[in-house]
Amino acid sequence: MSRLPRSASATAPASRPPAGLDGLDPSWSRLVDVPYGLGAHRASRTWHVLDNAEALAEVGAEPVGTILCVHGNPTWSYLWRRLVARTVETAVAGGPAWRVVAVDQLDMGFSERTGSPQTLARRVADLGDLTDALEVTGPVVTLGHDWGGVVSMGWAVDHPDRLAGLMLLNTAIHQPEGEKIPAPLRLTLARGVLGRATVGTTGFLDVTLGLAHPPLSPEVKAGFRAPYRQADRRGGIGGFVADIPVDDGHVSSPELDRIAEGLRGLTVPALMLWGPRDPIFSDRYLDDLVDRLPHADVHRFEGAGHLVAEDVDYAGAVLTWLGDRLPGGTAAVDAPARAATEARVATPVGTEEARVASPQDRPLWSYLDSLADSPATALVEMAPAGADGPRSISWSLLARRVHEIALGLRKHGVRPGDRVSLLVQPGADLTAVLYACVRLGAVVVVADAGLGVRGLTRAVRGAWPDHVIGQLPGLTAATALGWPGRKISTTTLSPVTARALGVEASLPEIAALGRRARGALAELPDAPTADAEAAILFTSGSTGPAKGVVYRHGQLTALRDALAEQYDVGPGTGLVAGFAPFSLLGPALGATSVTPDMDVTKPRTLTARAVAAATAAVDATVVFLSPAALTNVVATSDDLDDADHRALAGVETFLSAGAPVSEALLAAAGDLMPNATPHTPYGMTEGLLMTDVTLEGVRSAAADRGAAVAAGAPDAGGVCVGLPGATTTVRIVPLDDGGRASSAFTDAPGVTGEIVVSAPHVEDHYDRLWLTHRLSRLGSTAETRWHRTGDVGHLDAQGRLWVEGRLPHVITTSTGVLTPVASEQAVEARAAIARAAVVGVGPAGTQQVVVVAETVPPARRPGLASAALAASVRSAVRSASGRPVAAVLVVPQLPTDVRHNSKIDRTGLAAWATSVLSGGRMRRP
Repeated sequence: MSRLPRSASATAPASRPPAGLDGLDPSWSRLVDVPYGLGAHRASRTWHVLDNAEALAEVGAEPVGTILCVHGNPTWSYLWRRLVARTVETAVAGGPAWRVVAVDQLDMGFSERTGSPQTLARRVADLGDLTDALEVTGPVVTLGHDWGGVVSMGWAVDHPDRLAGLMLLNTAIHQPEGEKIPAPLRLTLARGVLGRATVGTTGFLDVTLGLAHPPLSPEVKAGFRAPYRQADRRGGIGGFVADIPVDDGHVSSPELDRIAEGLRGLTVPALMLWGPRDPIFSDRYLDDLVDRLPHADVHRFEGAGHLVAEDVDYAGAVLTWLGDRLPGGTAAVDAPARAATEARVATPVGTEEARVASPQDRPLWSYLDSLADSPATALVEMAPAGADGPRSISWSLLARRVHEIALGLRKHGVRPGDRVSLLVQPGADLTAVLYACVRLGAVVVVADAGLGVRGLTRAVRGAWPDHVIGQLPGLTAATALGWPGRKISTTTLSPVTARALGVEASLPEIAALGRRARGALAELPDAPTADAEAAILFTSGSTGPAKGVVYRHGQLTALRDALAEQYDVGPGTGLVAGFAPFSLLGPALGATSVTPDMDVTKPRTLTARAVAAATAAVDATVVFLSPAALTNVVATSDDLDDADHRALAGVETFLSAGAPVSEALLAAAGDLMPNATPHTPYGMTEGLLMTDVTLEGVRSAAADRGAAVAAGAPDAGGVCVGLPGATTTVRIVPLDDGGRASSAFTDAPGVTGEIVVSAPHVEDHYDRLWLTHRLSRLGSTAETRWHRTGDVGHLDAQGRLWVEGRLPHVITTSTGVLTPVASEQAVEARAAIARAAVVGVGPAGTQQVVVVAETVPPARRPGLASAALAASVRSAVRSASGRPVAAVLVVPQLPTDVRHNSKIDRTGLAAWATSVLSGGRMRRP
């Protein structure tokens, strides 16, 4: 390791920061003399801290506790300026008054330059000396970032009697054995680099400040640089890097290990706010921290990075969390509160109430058990790899395969609670592996390949699985992009390929391992309880980054039961699933399931003949297709022959959901399946099958709507999605003039607002998205668990739900809010329009309405609509909503989501329209 330059050992007294630093109130600064040593060796060091105690006293606010903030390298207490300001503002407004003590560690910021090396153990002890000097007795909530996170965790472990909670931004407490430390730190520690990069130049500081998203302003950069402008002020930066325990022989390694193990004994509330774009502290370190503090609340801010405190409103998140978990700051001294907190250690993250582990009466695999000797067909693969035609798998074969794989996975090291990412196309392999994992108690992570490489990368890294089971394309991507998890291939790979991809075993080898293990391990572990996590299913990403939705076993079985009851699906039913999740539910329902021959990442590749072939293969009575797939099925229906028509005539129930389905499309599908009742359920990844409506119901609702409008009633428009299911409750949260959902719930007819639902099969929580989960649960009580869908709509007088769009797509004009769907429907009724999106352009409250449309025939390039078409569109919107249209634009194709190919990206279109209408290049959206 290179030596630090002489300036690294320079001494200098502590001082206050210069006036005028952006966002920093000079009145917060304080110099504190902290004694250390004993007898003749007794001395003191002077620290600079930010402390809002005097500001709180000035407004007569009594602190409920102290937030002890510890910065990392190469920042200083300036990192916490927004939290200091926000706590004072909250106290002035009458909220809980939290004292904030944000330290400058010795040799850093404006604290004393000691000229001595500072080991981790020394820094932890020094911080304890400081809190003693300040007489910080508790309750204390620590907050640390970077290597300040380690120091703050050390204080927390050493002061359990004062500790009320623990909060962390990107940091680490353990380096996995056999793995190198992050590349940027390895480079800095290289021979000849350390001194120049950290002390001799501002290189290390500059690189760190460049990690903000978006980039820091010049004023904020100047604030961070203020203590480090001369080399003799930067010795602490180099010393901090030099103190990183690179191996077990490092002087600070024992202290790091001590703190890491000590964390496992902490039962106080914990919060982790994380920036995934951090090149230093990646999600692997978050996963390790979650393993040590399993009760912690976690929120990953997509798009944020190492300087998460600069990238997002962390201060608001911190105070929100404190209000939820420590409203009075008394957990450290209140015995009942501490007992409740300790109970949360065993309570799954994201739940609102303590859970009692309970066995499952009829688990997801119950039909696999009861039909284990049946030769009847369980599932059919229409296009299996290496086969000339469809392949049928019996219940007995599927049950045996699931049991063998489960035993083999257990022998391989998969344990209950482990996360297993499945990068497998729908078919027999995916079904067998999924049920094996669920029976074993592992948590399956399912992210749709339609998310694309970037979306899949975000999803897999966010979930941070322990194991990955995949086909060759998925494993190749996993290796190339550094996805986590021990790898298992679905097929046997060559030794060279397996080594290159880091594959430890193949599924055939796992099954063989299970067959051999059956003697020694006659049975699997006890079945997971209803409250155990079962699956993390990722949303489509149509309204932002895909989110991981966590289901517990009890919620998945409730979904199965709701589907079985609503559509009479069970043993003997043939189920065609043109949407992967439903094919996976087939064995749970006892149904014979088949996925049509199609590219599941591109629903529009499904043809009418493929649906007919799948229907014939299982004598299907139930067919489920996405709207995009259905559109192409109808478009290719002329290719059907007599045999195809006979197969489709046997269908009794047809479903299409995932996006609004028009009456015309449902009717066209009904013509293809003349004996089927067409349904279009309403739901989302967070809760499938919330409501249901038939084609007849759609027509009846339209007639009722027309009669009401004719009688003078206002027309909110939208798509009717029917009545709630037997176990579902639907309410509306009214919108204010700013398009924001209020807090009051109503079932009054005709009120437009956010749709909220409650049902036993609604998801449990979002994975590592604590803030998102919290917002989705606003309004929940101990008796009723509500999910705020983000959709807007209204209930009619008959209790039917009408969907009017998404909450982020509500347009706020000068005359009030406008939801887009009714106007889009009116535009799409015009002969020259295929699809349309109605978006808002301009400042909130005065937005102008813009229509972006696909035409018939399609436009060759984006541009302004012709005068005649624009006039027609304007007339349609005015008749539907009474609003004028500022501009009508045409495009060859509207951008849609990757899973359904149906949900129009109105947010992206609004940004595009804003750009082109303000003089930007007329490119494709």
